[in-house]
Formats: sequence, structure tokens, C-alpha cells
Amino acid sequence: MIKYISTRGGGEPKSFEEVLLAGLAPDGGLYVPDHWPRLDLESLKGKSYIETAEAVMYPFVEGCIPREEFRTMLARVYGPENFRSEHVVPLHHLVDYEQDKIYVMEQFHGPTIAFKDVALQLLGQLFDYVLTKNNEHITIVGATSGDTGSAAIEGCYKSKHIDIFILHPKGRVSDVQRKQMTTILADNVHNIALEGTFDDCQNMVKAMFADEDFRTSVNLSAVNSINWARIMAQIVYYVYCGLQLDAENKPVSFVVPTGNFGNVFAAFCARQMGLPIEFLGISTNKNDILTRFFETGEMKISQAYATLSPSMDIQISSNFERYLYFLLDQDSAKLAELMTTFKETGSMALDDDKMTAARAEFMASRANDELTLTLIKECYEIADYILDPHSAVGLAGAKDLVDQTEGAVVLLATAHPAKFPDAVEKAIGIRPELPEHLSDLFDREERMEELPDDLALVQAFVKDHISG
Repeated sequence: MIKYISTRGGGEPKSFEEVLLAGLAPDGGLYVPDHWPRLDLESLKGKSYIETAEAVMYPFVEGCIPREEFRTMLARVYGPENFRSEHVVPLHHLVDYEQDKIYVMEQFHGPTIAFKDVALQLLGQLFDYVLTKNNEHITIVGATSGDTGSAAIEGCYKSKHIDIFILHPKGRVSDVQRKQMTTILADNVHNIALEGTFDDCQNMVKAMFADEDFRTSVNLSAVNSINWARIMAQIVYYVYCGLQLDAENKPVSFVVPTGNFGNVFAAFCARQMGLPIEFLGISTNKNDILTRFFETGEMKISQAYATLSPSMDIQISSNFERYLYFLLDQDSAKLAELMTTFKETGSMALDDDKMTAARAEFMASRANDELTLTLIKECYEIADYILDPHSAVGLAGAKDLVDQTEGAVVLLATAHPAKFPDAVEKAIGIRPELPEHLSDLFDREERMEELPDDLALVQAFVKDHISG
């Protein structure tokens, strides 16, 4: 049975239930499985998304949730009430574009029209199952650059066992992203517009977790991608789409627009479990700390820029620590040393041997705002397909891969273009419409609190508004 260990080596191995509720390990590390289950690809061929999800994820939750109950949970999460496609993440072939090699994995068919729904709809159900079983209450505090917040709220607001507080950078998310968060008026939902950047929001959340007295007093838990359950749920769609493209006979490649590294780390996990993946590509916007790392071997914080792809306006990639742990051959002491250096100096570097290994596993690209608009226009004019700006950033990486592989290149379309209508309209002169279930979004009442980047003030707000 799988147990979970901290990347930094502290504490005893934990059960799935324990890491689900804890989120971050007490030593500041992130939880990872102590071994990888192996995929039986042949048995998964032709299976539905829900059947694939059960096969991929059950080894990670075994011992916490009986299989029949987990199967029922998956049917509820990934059914038509939440996702507008039976495939959950359907593939769209970009015909007559880049040698016909590029497929788009549409990750925007959930309630908040972004990829975070795939994991966070499940996370809410997992929380509710465990909390109901144990008659417990938790306080969730999360940071969002735009999409995590609304998806987390959507997944958790119906639970009587949860109070949820979401921090977003004031004025640095799109109007659609903000409204999706601030128009859920449930008593257990609290939105905080923090003065600063997404990294300030993320650092605030980490500081609250590091404050043991506060963490214990409010029974703190996490929905950000530091929570292993989110990574687990994201592994599924790589396996599902890979099998649709005959990956077991001809390895496919995936390109992920990313800032926090969680979405692409799930692809790394799928590869560790046996999914044949030829290339794993990441693509960043002007906030290119990840791309610079793969180019130079140094991860170094620089200025955070506001871009047309705001969900990627990130300088500290919170999930990268998980990948470093495996890149360093699970040397927790070395990893802890590197993360301490990074926290204290804003920079860390790896030796040439490790960078050679890293570059063998990942390829990195970037696209500034000008190129992002160009690619939205190019994709629309040639392939008659509209990308949101984040997915267009990913298209830069997909185009880089086309000449290097004989197989399919899958671009992850992480959000519906209507989430970022201003950028799309600027590129092609068309303003994409929201799906029907969100058509009245801008008529809905908003509720949020504006707070300065002050830990004590934010902690006081949380304590004053929890109901549990």
C-alpha cells in the first residue's frame, strides 16, 4: 500500500487521508508517494474517463476509501452535472496546421471553465468524505493567480465541514476570474483581494502553514497544488488522452503552459507510472523562471510582470520541489539545502550532470504578449480554432516540438477563451462568449475583502470569519 513521505525527509510516512488534510508537510516539504504504481495500459484501452480515473487513482487512495465508494464518487464528480463533455478533457485536432500533428486537450469543460476543475471537483468530494467520516471541520486557505480560487470554491462551498478563504492579487486577475470567485455568496466562502502579486499571496499562505499555533487553532488545510490529491487527479487525463492517441505503440508528447509546475508534474508522474511520453514540454510567458532554469541551470527570482496570461504570472513555482526531489535521486538533505538557499537568496543552481538529466526529461519554451497574440490569430486563421492566451503560450512550445517527433503533440488548453475575452478580442477581433451556465456572471452580486500584504491582519480576518 502506498504511503506518503515529505520531500525534505521529516516525519513518518503518512496515509492518503493524512496528506489530504495536511497539504504541506510539517518540515515545509511536499508529500510524494513512496513508490509508483504501474499502469496496465492494455487493460485501459477504450475505457471511459471515469473507468480510467478509478484505475489510475485507486492505488493512491487505497486504505482510505473503499473501492466501491470511490467509484461512486468519481461517477458523481466527472458526470454531466459537472462536465459538459463525456470525455471530460476532449481532444480537438488542429487540422491543416503544423503538419496536422497538434491536438488540443480541452480542459475547460468543467463548471469554472479551466483545468483546475478536473482536480478540484474531486478534491472537494474527498475532503467532504473524510471530514464527514471523522466529524471534523477544516479551514482551507489558498492562493490563486486566477483559476484555482474559483475552482476550489466551486468544489468546496457546499460542504458544511469547510470554511474556505481564497487570496488573489488585487487587480491582477481577469474580470471573469474575479467574478467567478466573488459571486459565490455562501457563508463559508471568503475572498481576499491582497495588495501585491500572486507570489505575495502564495507566500502568505505558506507563512500561515508555517505558523504552527495558527495552523492548529483553525485546523488549516490546503487546496493549492501543494496538496498531493490535486496532482493525483491530474495524472488521469494524460493517461486517458495518451491512450486515445495510441501512446502504447507510438509515444506522444505533451506541452503544458505553466507557472506553478503542478500540471506538468502530473505528466511526469504518468511517465513514471509507465505511460510512454516522448517529450514533455513546458511553456512560460514573460515570467519565465522555469524556462530560464532549463536553459541556464539556475532558478532565480526576477521581477514579476503582469501579462495577458495572468494565471502564469508567477516567480516561485511551488510544485517544482517535487520534481527536484526525484531529479536529486530522492536526496532529501540536498533538496532541503537547495530550498533553504532559494528562500534566503532567491536563487539556486544545479550541477551540469543534473541539468543534463533535467533537459533529457523536459523541453522549455516561452512566449511574450506579442507572440501570444500572434499565435491566437494564427491558430484561428489557419485552423479555425480559438485559444485563450495561456494556451497560446503553450502553442509556442508545441510548434517547437513538431519537427522533433513523428508522434502527436498534445497542447493543453487550460482555460476557455471567454475567460480572457480582452486578449482574444485584441488578437482576432472577436469577443468569445461565456458558456450558457455563466452567461449572467456579470449581473451577479460580488463579495470580497481588500487587505494589505500583512500576515497578522490576514490571520485575524481568517480567525474572525471561521464558523467551525
